[in-house]
Amino acid sequence: MAHIKLKDEELPGIEGLLDYRPETAKPLRDLAETLLRGPSSLSSYEREIIAASVSYWNGCHFCHTSHAAAAAAYRNSGLDFIEDIKAGFVETEVSDKLRTLLHIARRVLWNGKNVTARFVEAARHHGATDMEIHDTILIASAFCMYNRYVDGLATWAPGPNEAYEAMGERMAYVGYGVSG
Repeated sequence: MAHIKLKDEELPGIEGLLDYRPETAKPLRDLAETLLRGPSSLSSYEREIIAASVSYWNGCHFCHTSHAAAAAAYRNSGLDFIEDIKAGFVETEVSDKLRTLLHIARRVLWNGKNVTARFVEAARHHGATDMEIHDTILIASAFCMYNRYVDGLATWAPGPNEAYEAMGERMAYVGYGVSG
């Protein structure tokens, strides 16, 4: 049970919080829409992987599983992909560029100052642009906030990966601008 009384206790994770406070929901949804689906040389699939990975490292089950399900929907790979993200891509090949961007994203969790020139240069060496480095750090920063929002208010989250399949498809193909 959430730390606060939500309007609709049936809505999981951030959905219940967005329903609770519509005036803050719009900018939070708009930010997610821009970061994960807006114009970028990183695909939405790659950006969802960054969001899902940051959420996993932060221990936010709801955000990790929902964004990993969105990445799985983009990839059309099935829900086993959710576990492969947690494992660090044992079964799935990802580019060296994405791996270096994930290293940068992980550094953001501890402290933004831990993103040193060494990590940025490694990403550039593997083809990352300044915009991709910028967007990776912004996605990681935003998902630290989203994760703390969801878990700080003790929202509930379905356990099994299968419970996130439809949500992941909606996030991938409809977006973040509306609930549902």
